[in-house]
Amino acid sequence: MADISNMTDISIDSISASLGIASFLNEQAISVAVAYSVQLTAGILTLIIGIWLSGKAGRMTRTYLSRFDKLDKTIVPLLGALVRYTGLTLTLVVSLGKFGVETTSIIAVLGAAGLAIGLALQGTLSNVASGLMLLFLRPFKTGDWIEVAGVSGTVREIGLFTTVIDTFDNVYNSVPNSAIWSSNIINHARYGTRRLDLDIGISYESSLDDAETAMMELAKDPRVLQDPPPRFIVVSYGDSAIIVRLRTYATYDDFFDLNWDLHRRLKDALTEYDIEIPFPQRVVRHIYDDRDINRDEDSA
Repeated sequence: MADISNMTDISIDSISASLGIASFLNEQAISVAVAYSVQLTAGILTLIIGIWLSGKAGRMTRTYLSRFDKLDKTIVPLLGALVRYTGLTLTLVVSLGKFGVETTSIIAVLGAAGLAIGLALQGTLSNVASGLMLLFLRPFKTGDWIEVAGVSGTVREIGLFTTVIDTFDNVYNSVPNSAIWSSNIINHARYGTRRLDLDIGISYESSLDDAETAMMELAKDPRVLQDPPPRFIVVSYGDSAIIVRLRTYATYDDFFDLNWDLHRRLKDALTEYDIEIPFPQRVVRHIYDDRDINRDEDSA
């Protein structure tokens, strides 16, 4: 009976010990789960809030910098994008730290990932490099009329990867910065003034002096710059007309409207001075020889 009692005591003690270990393990598991869930929640919240704040900071930067008239509007979108991507990078680092990843490991991983991504996205990174070159050298700015990479239009925005160009018929074009940097860039608005040549053909019977007077009347438009002064030029003598030209200069802002208005008023100005605008003419002579004459007489 004593043996049975001893065995019973041992069993009770072993069961109690097992229950104590299990209870301890459960408590440890719960504490670890609670701690990890707190870290997980903090990491997710940090990631969400960081992404939102990064976008908000980028938009606020663009809005704030746009208020300064002396600051070139070309760099405003780029600075806004830099602020946003910087915030996203910091958010990623902090979020990984919340998940329990060490900072040194994060930097090492980011370095390796950066190298791999750089090799895989050489074309994309070349767009970034080209965008920075366009920003620093500034061959054009926002609002300029340019011709580049087969696209002609007004620059709306210069970004990190692409440049947005709106054509004159209001078509959106997103051109990679590398394509722009590697092609010829024609900037029609670079110097602020444009030369405007107005050509017309007049009859040989018309007076060049009267034609000059009529066309110089057009140059009295207040939008025509007086420095350099307007000029009347005889360009060439064609088959059926004398080609004359009114050469003027105007600011870029007035160039298009002035060009259309001068073309509209040109005919009435020439008509007022009895300057004829001839149609193309050609004199054709048919020479008969004796055989043609005899043949015509025989047929008659």
